[in-house]
Amino acid sequence: MLPTTNGLQPYERRILINTCYGHFLSHLNMLVFPAVVLPLTDIFGMEMAGVLAMSFWMYLFFGLTALPWGLAADRWGAGPLLGIFYVGAGLAGIAAAIFLDKPTIFVLTLALLGLFSGIYHPTGLGLISKQMNRVSLGMGTNGMFGNLGIAAAPLLAGFINWLWGPKAVYGILGGLNLIGLLLMLIFPLQKEFRAEKTVSAGDNGQPSAFLILLVAMMLGGIVYRGATVILPAYFELKGPGIFNWLQAAGGRELSPNLVATGLVSLIYLIGMLGQYAGGHIAERYSTRYSYLVFHAITIPAAAGMALTGDVPLVIAATTYVFFLLGVQPIENTLVATFTPKKLHHSAFGLKFVLTFGIGSLAVKMVAALQNQAGIASVFSGLAMISLVLVLVVVVLIRKTSPHRKRGELVATSAG
Repeated sequence: MLPTTNGLQPYERRILINTCYGHFLSHLNMLVFPAVVLPLTDIFGMEMAGVLAMSFWMYLFFGLTALPWGLAADRWGAGPLLGIFYVGAGLAGIAAAIFLDKPTIFVLTLALLGLFSGIYHPTGLGLISKQMNRVSLGMGTNGMFGNLGIAAAPLLAGFINWLWGPKAVYGILGGLNLIGLLLMLIFPLQKEFRAEKTVSAGDNGQPSAFLILLVAMMLGGIVYRGATVILPAYFELKGPGIFNWLQAAGGRELSPNLVATGLVSLIYLIGMLGQYAGGHIAERYSTRYSYLVFHAITIPAAAGMALTGDVPLVIAATTYVFFLLGVQPIENTLVATFTPKKLHHSAFGLKFVLTFGIGSLAVKMVAALQNQAGIASVFSGLAMISLVLVLVVVVLIRKTSPHRKRGELVATSAG
């Protein structure tokens, strides 16, 4: 049974089963790559910055295609789009495994993986926001499974790489995507299971608030991608004390990569609690102020990550990831609040064009910072971007007028 889903209708459970698996896979697809960056440097004989750059088109297409996929979902429905996601991403993953020893073709297969994985967010989140009655609960539950994909990616990729190498990582990834089709057959998203929610005549959203929110989400996308693309390698380089301790304690067969990816997975799993907390906080408190607080806490946590290593780094990173991921259901609730229901797929598509599309530039930023100032400077830079993000959220709070979500007041005037 899915967590926190008591009282949901059967069609809502079907929606969550399909969207939660899709969310899990969309992040798994994107985040197995950071876990194999250092092994790929050995295979290709390249510096870390060069290997990181190979993922740029994958992350760019993951974001830039979100809007056209969202428009397609508004026109043809979520079911067909999710099917295309599973087939396309599955075949791209298998192709990546086959052509991993050919760098140019491997980059192309990664780009295709990003292209098809870009379907999920505007399609799945739009489906939840349109057809579930308790949107924040749905977003929180769905977010937990996305975070499970984030957590599983480094551990799964690190373990499979340890056993069989990077080719097996992508081959198994492709198979997991194709399993999504089987899930859709068992729990079909047929019309009779869809909720038809009444849309009021005045449901036109708040365009000016949404525009300000888009700026905040774009900055958040840069922070998110910058952190996730470097975190496994960061722990491998900054956590030698932990590796040495585990090796002395009897783990002589362990590799630094496996220890680092395991630690990152554990941190992401703890981050699932942030998703759970964010979903419930968005139901109980002002979403705008919750959004501000969650982002503000990431600033000192990122600074701590830049200054520490080993166990203190684990503590700082756990705090950072908890709030970085926990803010997502709050943010998605704000998107649903500020936009008309009939355009939710497209609104989420536009969000992810900015968060994942523009956010993909973080790959270039991380590579440049790592080359010019060392790997620790990455998190100093991310802390500065988060500071600007918080200032944008303050503007959002000051500029938005009182509004209602499902007949209940969820935001009050900042004045």
